Amino acid sequence: MNFKKIGIVGFGQMGSGIAQVTAAAGYKVVAREEKEELLQKGLKGIEKLLDKAIEKGKATADDKAKVLGNISTTTKLEDLADCDLVIEAVTENLEVKIPIFKALDKACKPETIFASNTSSLSITDMAVETSRRSRFVGLHFFNPVPVMKLVEVVHTVMTDDAAFKDAIAFAESVGKVVVRAKDSCGFVVNLLLVPYLIDAIRWYENGLATKEEIDNAMKLGCAHPMGPLELTDFIGLDTIMYIGEIMFEEFRQPHYAAPPLLKRMVKAGYLGRKSGRGFYDYSKK
Repeated sequence: MNFKKIGIVGFGQMGSGIAQVTAAAGYKVVAREEKEELLQKGLKGIEKLLDKAIEKGKATADDKAKVLGNISTTTKLEDLADCDLVIEAVTENLEVKIPIFKALDKACKPETIFASNTSSLSITDMAVETSRRSRFVGLHFFNPVPVMKLVEVVHTVMTDDAAFKDAIAFAESVGKVVVRAKDSCGFVVNLLLVPYLIDAIRWYENGLATKEEIDNAMKLGCAHPMGPLELTDFIGLDTIMYIGEIMFEEFRQPHYAAPPLLKRMVKAGYLGRKSGRGFYDYSKK
């Protein structure tokens, strides 16, 4: 691996987190968003996290200067032309992702490796829309990126061994622990996690126990840091429902299907922490 410049498309919570750990590892980062205000918002988010790390003694002012100094921003995909690796971290929707990769395919040098940060969509579906199918991988970081140690590195049946090894080496170089996975819907974590969360919602809906009892059972009985309903609130009910729908479409197994309660809560706008209410009320916290 001889990566020097990394492109990141999408500078929201995930993209800015990936940019932060990549810049901290010494890479030059070019972050792209559609609007300048979104780029500024992402930079402010990184700066805020670095300031907190300095307050806690986990970083220095020099560390902050290094990270911010290694990040440049742009609204043009063409400015990622000379990047060695481009990581896409936009909305979890193939209709949004595929046009971006088509444009990048025309703009970037032939040896550039493309990666998607998707948590559930098919890497193959994106790769076949480009001329570099063998140099296309999944790099699934976890939120919050600066804290979570795991990256799922995903290969398709078309991925070249050298490109896959380079993607693994990159993830390890930014301080992450790698899990290698085939291009299967949900990869490893979501393939196991989402049915667990959906089952917890289904049994809560069926009156098995209260939400507090279900969460306490898994926290105290299985040493989980968060119960399944708490975790669903943290991730977002809409996100869990969306991933479940993708998995149901892929596998056609009923335990991936969203329970009626989950659908109703999402429709009502009860999305969890981000909306102030999910299975629990966060409006006063």
